Amino acid sequence: MKNLENKNKKRYGCKAKTLDYNQQRKHDRNDNRSKSSSGDYWIFGNHAVQCALANDKRVIKRILLTKNASNHISDDLLVGQTRAEIVERKYIDDIIGEDMVHQGMTILTKPLANIKIEEIIESASDKSRILILDQITDPHNVGAILRSAAIFGADAIILQDRNAPQESGILAKSASGALEEVPLIRVGNLARSIDYLKQHDFWIVGFSGDAELTLGINKIGNNKTDTKLALVMGAEGSGMRRLTQEKCDILLKISMCENNVGSLNVSNAAAVALFATSNLD
Repeated sequence: MKNLENKNKKRYGCKAKTLDYNQQRKHDRNDNRSKSSSGDYWIFGNHAVQCALANDKRVIKRILLTKNASNHISDDLLVGQTRAEIVERKYIDDIIGEDMVHQGMTILTKPLANIKIEEIIESASDKSRILILDQITDPHNVGAILRSAAIFGADAIILQDRNAPQESGILAKSASGALEEVPLIRVGNLARSIDYLKQHDFWIVGFSGDAELTLGINKIGNNKTDTKLALVMGAEGSGMRRLTQEKCDILLKISMCENNVGSLNVSNAAAVALFATSNLD
């Protein structure tokens, strides 16, 4: 135990706490319950944790690592981290849940600072892509959409303050690090936000299974591939709300084979839409 503490002190620039399981639970018995009311939450899993540690805009309050996981995390990310603690896996299980794949690492963090739509508009280019999510409430779906948005170079995702998931460990894990890369912009009124985007030369493309036009690779309506695009995805089943749909400049559907499978999951549909409208070579 003493050798491990000395190793941690050299590695982190501090003495990382190393407690046995009973000491850990006594030391922090009510941690998860008390922190949830403040808005703080636990990010867990290898990619999500390492990307969060690399984000200088992320406020991190605690870092919990198993001994094995501490050997697989980048040294550069832990230098100077005074809140690092070496713990037993069961301790993380108790906080995160035994059924969660945390890979022996989790961090307690504050939600990222809110970014306003005006900030994104200021840096937008003629190649900008923004996703608008209308009442998509599943954090797994939002996380997966974030991941696709990062891969295909989207500038941001706009979603509602209400009827949309807040930052959480599940959302961050599903995003696999993309939560640190793609801004989530929360707005009170999607319709007004769409109007604002239109005023700044964004072409609003809504996706609906009932649309008459079909999405084609690099073919959006009247050849609008070289302009700013905002892609609107509605909730599974109900789709976009009426007002949101009416605000769209064009409605498209994704061509699919006729079968008994049904429609795409919204996160998969978003990935297809982003790929088809991306400016990647």
